[in-house]
Amino acid sequence: MHEASAAEAIVRMVTVEAAAHNAARISRISLVLGETAGYMRESLEFFVAAAARGGPAEGAALDIRYVRMRLRCGSCGLEYDRAGFTFDCPSCGARGMLAGAGNEFYVDSVELEEASA
Repeated sequence: MHEASAAEAIVRMVTVEAAAHNAARISRISLVLGETAGYMRESLEFFVAAAARGGPAEGAALDIRYVRMRLRCGSCGLEYDRAGFTFDCPSCGARGMLAGAGNEFYVDSVELEEASA
């Protein structure tokens, strides 16, 4: 389960960000997750919640924006989203190649709550 180590890294990263802004709590973590990045949404949710226990990210909402894989046809040049389990171009039927989108995995934003004075 590589989601466990990724979740721990995410929680460490946002905890450092919270400390840098003197925030008491992290209320929301927004991630961007590409279809080919190799992480399962449900596992990330579970492991982020587990890694956050006892720290400023405990109870934070986890928003995950899913990015579909984009393909480019080597024959006709069409860029398209993969349909089902095929890489075939919907225009000409040739096999498509990865066009770059869909491999993303990063923290997009973090919502912090200020410490009470």
